Amino acid sequence: MKSGATSSPEPAPEFDGVICFGGVDWWYHNRGHYDLQMMREFSTRLPVLYVNSIGMRPPKVGEGAMFVKRVTRKLKSLGRGLVKVRQNFFVFSPVTLPGGGKGKVGSFLARTSLSLQVKYAAWRSGIKRPLIWVACPPGATVIDDFETGRIVYQRTDRFEDFKGVNPEKIKSFDRKLKEQSDIVLFCARELYDAEKKQNTHSLFVDHGVDFDKFEQAGVLADDQGVEPEDLQGISRPRVGFIGGIDSHTFDPELFTAVAKSLPDFQFVMIGACSLPDGWCPFDNVHLLGQRPYEQVASYMAACDVLIMPWNQSDWIKACNPVKMKEYLAVGRPVVSTYFPEVDYFKEHISVARTAEEFAEKIREAMESQSGTESRRERVRQHTWSAKATEVWKALL
Repeated sequence: MKSGATSSPEPAPEFDGVICFGGVDWWYHNRGHYDLQMMREFSTRLPVLYVNSIGMRPPKVGEGAMFVKRVTRKLKSLGRGLVKVRQNFFVFSPVTLPGGGKGKVGSFLARTSLSLQVKYAAWRSGIKRPLIWVACPPGATVIDDFETGRIVYQRTDRFEDFKGVNPEKIKSFDRKLKEQSDIVLFCARELYDAEKKQNTHSLFVDHGVDFDKFEQAGVLADDQGVEPEDLQGISRPRVGFIGGIDSHTFDPELFTAVAKSLPDFQFVMIGACSLPDGWCPFDNVHLLGQRPYEQVASYMAACDVLIMPWNQSDWIKACNPVKMKEYLAVGRPVVSTYFPEVDYFKEHISVARTAEEFAEKIREAMESQSGTESRRERVRQHTWSAKATEVWKALL
């Protein structure tokens, strides 16, 4: 390029905003999720309407207290309607039927109602020709109702393996989305390698991390001893788990065996728990409940070792948990059960296949607290901004 010359301007996109059919609910789920983070980054470029999860499964009365909790929090979300949460970022909770409705009549009513509600919310958000981003498969039912610039299907998990869904229905949504999407976006190599030929524009872009936020929390904890008040009465050494505590992903049998074998360690558990009351009776396990995303990094940093005690389901085999890079950015040693994505970080994560091995690796990690900076450097360039830019360029 000649001296003084400027680079060519970025081409204008075919869309004037994004409608994201999200996989979670902004108002009560962890805001570190892939779709939420991507939409946050996209909102720096153009308006984004995030449609809170329309659900893949209806709640069941047999779930007892969990049923009441799920219904209550969804009703609260619905009561908010359309909310502008920051510049260019709108969150909307539509009234709909989880899973897209049953039967021809139910499906038609669910689709029509959802489409009309979202179109109105998009109009109020200033979006006329949207990019449709689908992170919740039932969103496939309405994509034909929109005059759209592009379609992105976020295939970040094997949704058909999610507990309680109708797998055949979810697979039909998956096929439709792969047929019609301009990009099918994968974040786990296992899933990408298995399905990339199902769409000629499959793209692998793995999870990012709010690196500065998590690094800073680790530095403040190390240099100044900063930690959440509710941890100050919990002695060290502390082992931390941050995330949903449920049988779909978490291995309660393995975890309780580990906690029992390490009575001198305190286990700090941050996240919503759907396991039965009394599932873990040990005094060294502290179930503190869910915390806002903005506080998560400080809880990770206040622990000496961080863990991922996953089960060995098909869901886990195809996953790439956001917390993996967050753990590394904080700088703490990490112990995990095996899942394929961990192979790409094996120099920085200790992998255990049994409860005995898991406990032993926690002890080893506690005895050798080296490697903080190398863990951070491994994910320093994996910011959400960099990940969103990669997808943005693929859309232009």
